[in-house]
Amino acid sequence: MSASAAHGARRGRAPRGGGHDEEHVNHERWLISYSDMITVLMALFIVLFAISQVDQDKYVALRDSLAAGFQDTTTSPSVLDGSAGTMDGTSIVPDTSPAAGTAGMVSADNGLGMQGSEPVPQPQQTTTATATVDPEVLAAAEREAAHLQELQALIAANLAANGLDGTVRFRIDERGLVLGLVADDVFFAAASAEMTDTARRVLDVAAPSLVGIGEQISVEGHANVIPVSGRYATNWELSADRATQVLRRLVESDGMPGGRIMAIGFGDTRPLVADSSPEALMQNRRVDLVVLSAAPEQVRALLPALTAKG
Repeated sequence: MSASAAHGARRGRAPRGGGHDEEHVNHERWLISYSDMITVLMALFIVLFAISQVDQDKYVALRDSLAAGFQDTTTSPSVLDGSAGTMDGTSIVPDTSPAAGTAGMVSADNGLGMQGSEPVPQPQQTTTATATVDPEVLAAAEREAAHLQELQALIAANLAANGLDGTVRFRIDERGLVLGLVADDVFFAAASAEMTDTARRVLDVAAPSLVGIGEQISVEGHANVIPVSGRYATNWELSADRATQVLRRLVESDGMPGGRIMAIGFGDTRPLVADSSPEALMQNRRVDLVVLSAAPEQVRALLPALTAKG
């Protein structure tokens, strides 16, 4: 072999120590992902099997405790007890006839236009209004109604004993006891906030009963729709001044604590009678003393029904 051929042979032979072998590809890596998935599925089925084994006694105890916590006294079966549902082709919505479904709406709208006037007694609705009320709320409302009626009777008796019977119009609404001082020239003259001697006597007689309670007192002045002229620019000023004069009499002369009383003027925006007759104009020109009940709202909402008289 010539020298050049030997040199070429050496050049074509791969070096022993300096080269790199081809990388080996692992075709079994999918087994790792597959085994992970199988493990997760096994854990899932174990959990499903475990939660499917319900202790009936513990379940009944849990159901009863939840029913007691939510004050559910019904004995009808629930969905968890296996009652029929929509999947069985049976509707879970009770069948209500149109007459029964709209009866409540009709009674709720009855007398809707009289909200701004003196409530009309409807004793036949008392049972319906209180039939579905929580017994504790109803008992609290009855106590509050009795308290307000007792206060009304006391003030009325004192007025009658001083020859002032019939000068104050009482009513009980969702706010509390309202003493209506209707300004038919007994308390205020037309377009005037100056109290008459009769008005001062009424306040002086009613004040001891009002001072002796703990409720807040709201003195609310009202005017009729006849525009005023002269001293007052509008009925707002006139109604506010009337309320202020009553407040000052109670505080400055009759011992009412100033922190328990407030004066508000409503102008002609809250008439008792939505009319322009002489009688309506007289009734709407008034000052209301409102003994604001401190009971919760749901209790006060029952007061008109409980105190309605036939």
